[in-house]
Amino acid sequence: MNTLPLSAARTLHLAAQGLLTPPRRKATKPDVLAAIRQMAQLQIDTIHVVARSPYLVLFSRLGPYLPQWLDEHLAEGSLFEYWSHEACFVPIEDYGLLRHRMLDPSGMGWKYAADWHKKYRRDIAKLLEHIRATGPVRSADFAREGGTGSGWWDWKPEKRHLEVLFAIGHLMVAERRNFQRVYDLTERVLPGWDDALHLQPVDVVEQTLLNRSCRSLGVVRADWVADYYRLPRRPYTDALHALADAGELLPVRVDGWKQDTFVHRELAPLIDDATSGRLASTVTTVLSPFDPVVWDRKRAAALFDFDYVIECYTPAEKRKYGYFVLPLLSRGKLVGRVDAKAHRASGVFELKSVHLEEGVRESGRLIADLKRALQRCAQWHGTPQLQITSAPAALKAALLADDESE
Repeated sequence: MNTLPLSAARTLHLAAQGLLTPPRRKATKPDVLAAIRQMAQLQIDTIHVVARSPYLVLFSRLGPYLPQWLDEHLAEGSLFEYWSHEACFVPIEDYGLLRHRMLDPSGMGWKYAADWHKKYRRDIAKLLEHIRATGPVRSADFAREGGTGSGWWDWKPEKRHLEVLFAIGHLMVAERRNFQRVYDLTERVLPGWDDALHLQPVDVVEQTLLNRSCRSLGVVRADWVADYYRLPRRPYTDALHALADAGELLPVRVDGWKQDTFVHRELAPLIDDATSGRLASTVTTVLSPFDPVVWDRKRAAALFDFDYVIECYTPAEKRKYGYFVLPLLSRGKLVGRVDAKAHRASGVFELKSVHLEEGVRESGRLIADLKRALQRCAQWHGTPQLQITSAPAALKAALLADDESE
């Protein structure tokens, strides 16, 4: 059994996630779909102090690209939206892997408002018939009574109705306009699907999702595997050993870990080079708070010794690092984090605060890597002027050195 240093486990994970090497050419529209297929899903979030999360996750892997390509893939039917990890864009060929959740949404918790569905079943059915007769709708197409809503807890009834119909699979998101969902009947968005012909048994689907999770993670432990697709919380050690017996996984040891660990077979050819250090990630980039690399706090801590909490939902006075904090990935390590905001009208990309992790050495190479990565990110946002509001004095001076000399 191979024994891997922690650095090799990181390398294999980043290789699985498409973060091993920087892009060698200008991104194209097919690259967007390929990147999502490699991750298996792309989490959606609407916060836009910088580019909304799904667009930023793609930038981390592709470099500069046209965000409209993601929208086009959805409208063209290459992707669909549903609850997988959370609300995600998922390749359309994986629709069947999530279909059972629609047919039996009882395990989806708050994502399916069962009480609301029961109480307003007649109104929900009327809305569905309205869409059938008149075509796609947005939540914004329905007037609100009594003023403006203040959050998901204060959604207008039609919005809640649409969410129920989406959760149970009667509606799909046909496209997004200004990032607003446009809902249409599932049979119009996906006319070729037939449950009787295409739906696989639940146990087969769950096994496929388990294998897909392992492939997307590259390196996997039993305590990580349920999170990727929000599979049922239960012990998975035996299931992973069964996948190893089937040749899908390779058992390994990782220095410092007691847990049984496995590498997906697609990453197995990289193990020797990753272990020897001949292969290592050379990417330096900013990550979204909703990037798969950091969305599981325990996994990020185990792999990268990086304790990360999304603080945008935390009261301002309780935040440690800031509102929308972007982890900084550099050459296989999570080296720091920045609280960023794109001021689009003034062309300024503000780093409200910059923090390097304890023990990270401010070498010339690291500073040069971070400077290039932050400037590329700023340029892609259309806010090319990099401004640092708060950072340790020496770090701030180093990151802005070229700007100050011009």
